[in-house]
Amino acid sequence: MPTFDYPCPDCRTTNSLHDSDCRFEGTPWADIEAAYVDVVAVLSGGVTDADAVPEAVEEWGPLRQAAVERLRRDGRIDDANDRLRLLPAEEYREEVSVPTRDPIKTIYERGSVPGCHDNAVFAMIAWYEMVGLSWPETKENVVEWLRESGAWDRGGFEEASPAALVEKKRHVYEAGYGWKEKAAAAKRIIERQR
Repeated sequence: MPTFDYPCPDCRTTNSLHDSDCRFEGTPWADIEAAYVDVVAVLSGGVTDADAVPEAVEEWGPLRQAAVERLRRDGRIDDANDRLRLLPAEEYREEVSVPTRDPIKTIYERGSVPGCHDNAVFAMIAWYEMVGLSWPETKENVVEWLRESGAWDRGGFEEASPAALVEKKRHVYEAGYGWKEKAAAAKRIIERQR
């Protein structure tokens, strides 16, 4: 089941070390969590008009508005027709299993190629960790991606199986590394293979 760590709505950190340009730098962590709790409490009651959320939250302001926007960007809520719906865990997991933004989208759709396997696998594991999937869910998704994208069949791996490769990279998941830099590097190589 996906976890929910209440990331900073601006820089996505899950601790008190914000990016230098984060607009919520210095905001007490309890306030950030409270903003999410207030918003999630309203949305957990069912489908809600987007305009009704500020009225339903006692202390509306930039932090709570940013929490709603982060929930939207991260796919935690469905916002069809300006009606907000908090996605159940199963539906959220299905939604985030297929990356929809680049550069990770290109890697997911085209698969890795020799010369970028390490970066691509790293990025895929880091992506699934970032969106909140458990290690078993992450491992299952990355193994399936290696097979279905054709990356495993292209060769260039030392490990005996996709599962062994992913297990060898478990440290990426446990350390919570970011995915963008590795994904961008892998995408450049994948696009040169066209």
